[in-house]
Amino acid sequence: MAAAAALVALAAVGAGSLLDLRTPAPRPVDAPAGEFSASRAYEDVKVIATRSHVAGSPANDQVRAHLEQQLRGLGLETEVQDTVAPEAGQLSGAAGGATLARVRNVVARLPGTDSSGRVFLVAHYDSVQTGPGGNDDAAGTSTILEVARALTTGPRPRNDIVFVLTDAEEACLCGASAFAASHPLAADGGVVLNLEARGSTGPVIMFETSRNNAKLVDVFGRAAPHPVGTSFAVEIYRALPNDTDFTAFLDQKFVGLNSAYIDGGAIYHTPLDTPASMDRGSLQQHGDNALGLAREFGRTDLTDLRSGHDATYFPVPGGLVRYPGWLTLPLALLAVAAVAALGWLTRRQGRASTGRLAAGFGLALVPIVVAPVAAQLLWLAITTIRPGYAELLDPYRPIWFRLAVLALAAAILFTWYALTRRRIGPAALAVGGLAWLALLGVLLAVAVPGGAYLTTLPALAGALGGLVALRTRQTGPWPVVAVTAAAAVGVIILLPTVVLLFPALGMGMGGVAALVAVLLGLTALPVVDLLHPQAGGQRGLLALRARRLGVLPAAAAAVAAVVLAGVGLAVDRFDAAHPAPTHLMYAMDAGTGQARWLSHEGDPQPWTDGYVDGVTDVGDDFPGLGDGELRAGPAQSANLPAPKLEVLADASSGGERTLRLRLTPQRAARLATLHVDTSTATVLRAEVAGRSVPVEPREGKWGFGLVFHAPPTEGIEVTLTLRPSAGQVSLRAMDASDGLDALPGFRPRPPAVGVVGSHSSEMLAVARTYPI
Repeated sequence: MAAAAALVALAAVGAGSLLDLRTPAPRPVDAPAGEFSASRAYEDVKVIATRSHVAGSPANDQVRAHLEQQLRGLGLETEVQDTVAPEAGQLSGAAGGATLARVRNVVARLPGTDSSGRVFLVAHYDSVQTGPGGNDDAAGTSTILEVARALTTGPRPRNDIVFVLTDAEEACLCGASAFAASHPLAADGGVVLNLEARGSTGPVIMFETSRNNAKLVDVFGRAAPHPVGTSFAVEIYRALPNDTDFTAFLDQKFVGLNSAYIDGGAIYHTPLDTPASMDRGSLQQHGDNALGLAREFGRTDLTDLRSGHDATYFPVPGGLVRYPGWLTLPLALLAVAAVAALGWLTRRQGRASTGRLAAGFGLALVPIVVAPVAAQLLWLAITTIRPGYAELLDPYRPIWFRLAVLALAAAILFTWYALTRRRIGPAALAVGGLAWLALLGVLLAVAVPGGAYLTTLPALAGALGGLVALRTRQTGPWPVVAVTAAAAVGVIILLPTVVLLFPALGMGMGGVAALVAVLLGLTALPVVDLLHPQAGGQRGLLALRARRLGVLPAAAAAVAAVVLAGVGLAVDRFDAAHPAPTHLMYAMDAGTGQARWLSHEGDPQPWTDGYVDGVTDVGDDFPGLGDGELRAGPAQSANLPAPKLEVLADASSGGERTLRLRLTPQRAARLATLHVDTSTATVLRAEVAGRSVPVEPREGKWGFGLVFHAPPTEGIEVTLTLRPSAGQVSLRAMDASDGLDALPGFRPRPPAVGVVGSHSSEMLAVARTYPI
């Protein structure tokens, strides 16, 4: 009865925690004017994501015209910032060199009544070349349009609200860079709310903040109707080499919050990212939170938003728990002290000897290590059976595989417990598990402070629950109540983390979720122990029967892991609606007429295998495609012109040669590149469209390069100041468009074969060397 009551209680707590992550129901088109309506916003999604619309394309021009019309129709001051801008963040030009783009940002302002600063709502309106961007980022763009409409229907805010719809985010974050660095409205900084999507469904997670975020997080916790976010996610994202438009604003010392929904990642950047794929509940949550935050920041004194520390925070049913970051280390040390006290009382009451406590501590490391390793091996086996998964952020139907990982983690934990419980004792194992949680809390408090709560608080709760249980009479219900309440703290903190980690990191890093699942199991060991028959003191058949019953949970979990993985493979097959991802490019040297097919696939799918065979490094022939080995195969030469490189001026002085050039694509190109052979000259200074660009030599033949996205039809003017080392300077020009259908020798994909989400998928590159 105690076991049943405890399990029901923990199940109820877990269900409440997961239900709190649900997205709200989308509001209809006739929702009150002051509210956000996903149904109204979805009408804009359908216009924005009609087709792929990369920066500089006619389709992107049409999207921009729609955005201007909508914002001007609301009576907002609206303009287009048309400029050339460098990249932002850590993308490093992708293809090799200084990266710029011609961008056209749509900017609108709702003036405040007594402004103390500006609030910027930001989303990008361009898409990748491989998909229409129904979620990424028509979701954010349409949200801003609907929030703007809602804000203009009510009283004006105190502070200025600026709506920034950026261009060329997918290429280089250049639109955000241009606005944050040079637009007059951005001169004094402000609060940025960036809206993104990396998938098609799931809760909207506030996953990134500026530094010293305590006051920002406080506003988020009280003003966002659905506040899902963790300080652990912020710590992880700060350590990753990923960027969004938010990065460009951080570089210019803005403060703010970055939010996105991220589940359903299989469609990310693919042709399947259509309006129909969007979960309108996720869109509704985006809008509810953005509108609530815009109103709150709109009336807040923006001169006092920086604090001296980051906050620790995480979601719980009904809201967001948050406390100052400076409490992190003291709490971690308190948890260590509480676990030590529990160990001392356990020994004093004769429930475990010093040797058994030491053994319990050492053995508790086994599931912590084995479970994540086993989860990674499980995924390796699954991708061996179905190699196409390696090209996806997540499978199309990941739920079965996620459950398999959790079942595998449970099987390992239960097996370990069944094998060690009788010899070491449940008390020693429970204390050992809490000791590891407490120690991990100290390590996290030092290295990753925002994530320390994950182990510190469950360890502290577990230790306090254990102390209460040991000090309480054994005949009453209070020992069970104490350990169940302690386990509930672990469930509230760790179960949502497990659920959110799967879409955040993908099945390729499912071992991280398995690790957190095992930590959750360790917090609940006293409740797990209630499932085991009491074997102590029994002899003969009774002891044998007890041990056999003790392994039943482990056996059931192991069988479940195998069955769930098998169901996942059976259910999540590649078909026309869920195609196998493939990557293919075409590259031609217009000077020699040689062409080849190229692919990033490490283990090519059967369709790709028909184009590529061996491995090659294209860095010398096509430096604009970047360094590294690619799969390659011969291709027929196409009648395609190379970009034109004209010399506008050529002057020499003091051992330096200055070339003023014009690089002009001869076809509709998404990007153009220019590289200098450093064996013929050393680049001293460079300007593109009148803007100085950094000269950072690269390894290899083409030591200097630049990449220009959305090149104008009239071409790009480039000025290079060189120190020649040969009579002629050798330059390599390349441009790239999208679409392989018209190429000779191209065979269209079968229905069950799709395009992987990649910035180089379907790219058609033409290059030529110019000696000058």
